[in-house]
Amino acid sequence: MSASSTTAAPSADLPGLLRVFADATRLRILALLAREELTAGELARCLDQAPSRVSNHLRVLREHDLLQERRVGTTIHLRGAGASGSALAAQLLETVLPSILSGPDHEADAGRLAQVLAARAVPEDFFDRVAGEYDKRGALFASGQARQRTVASLLQPGLVLADLGCGTGYMARALAPLASRLICVDQSEAMLAEAQENLRALPPTTAVEFRQGALDALPLDDASLDGAVMGMVLHHLEDAHGALVEVLRALRPGGTFAVLELAPHREAWVQETLGDRHLGLPTTEVVRTLERAGFQDVHVEPVDDRYCPRPGADEAPAALPLYIVRARKAPTP
Repeated sequence: MSASSTTAAPSADLPGLLRVFADATRLRILALLAREELTAGELARCLDQAPSRVSNHLRVLREHDLLQERRVGTTIHLRGAGASGSALAAQLLETVLPSILSGPDHEADAGRLAQVLAARAVPEDFFDRVAGEYDKRGALFASGQARQRTVASLLQPGLVLADLGCGTGYMARALAPLASRLICVDQSEAMLAEAQENLRALPPTTAVEFRQGALDALPLDDASLDGAVMGMVLHHLEDAHGALVEVLRALRPGGTFAVLELAPHREAWVQETLGDRHLGLPTTEVVRTLERAGFQDVHVEPVDDRYCPRPGADEAPAALPLYIVRARKAPTP
C-alpha cells in the first residue's frame, strides 16, 4: 500500500506542474532565481514587466512550492525551491532549464539582471562623496538612547551609581541604563516624589532608591558608590565644598564623579524663576573646589549642548552654555 501511494503522488502533481511550466514568464522567473536571489521588485525590473503581473506569477509558483523565501525586515528575498521543493518539480526544471538559458528572452533578462545587481552595490567613493552632508542625512536619532545603551554595554555590570541633587530625575533617566542600582538623593521631598513618578518606566533591570537628605550630609554609607553625578546642582549651592567632601566619602576608591554645570551667563531672572544662587560658575572655580575636596584627575570637557530654560511659558528660551568636569577618588594604594 505504501509503495502504490508513493508512486501515485508524483502523477497527481504532474498536471498542475506542467501547467505551471507551460508559461514562458514563469520559466524566465525560475531561470533568474536559479542564478540569483532577488526581490519581487528586482524580478519585475529583470523581466521588464509590471510588478503586479510578476506578483501573480509568483503567487502561482508559491502555491506549487517552487519558491524559497528569506525575510530581511519587511523585504522578502526569493530563490527557486531547489532541493527543498518536490523531486518532480526539480526534475522538470532541470530538464527545461538549459533551453530557457539559451533562449533570447533569458539573454535580455540576464542583461537587466546585471544592471539590477550593479545598482545594489554601493559605489566605492560613495561615503567620500557624502561625508560632508552625512550627519544631516543619516546620523539623527529620536532620543539618543540607542547610542547611550551601546556605550553602556561596554561598562562592567553591577555598578552602584547616584544622582545627587536629583531634582525631578532628568539625569537619573540617563544613568539608569548604566547601573544595576541607582540611588537618587535630594533634600526636597516634593522633588523626590516627582522623580519617582517620572522614573516609573525605567527598565526593571535597574533597582532605583529614593533618599531624602542634604548634599552636605548625604544619606549614603562610606565607600558605597562606584560613581556619582551632580547635574546642574552646584550653582544652587552657597558653598559647594561640604557637598563635594561628602561625595568623596561616599565613593569607593577609584570611583568617578561627574559634574554638569552652567558656564557664567547674564540671565539674572533664573535666580527668581529657578532658584539659582549663581549665574553659572567658572570652570576654574569648580576644578579648584574639587581638588580642595580631595579629588584627583580633575579635568574639564566641553559639551555641544545648551541649557534652555524659559523666563515664562510664552517667552523664548535662553540658550546657556554648559560644561562637564570629571574627577575621581584616589584608588587604594
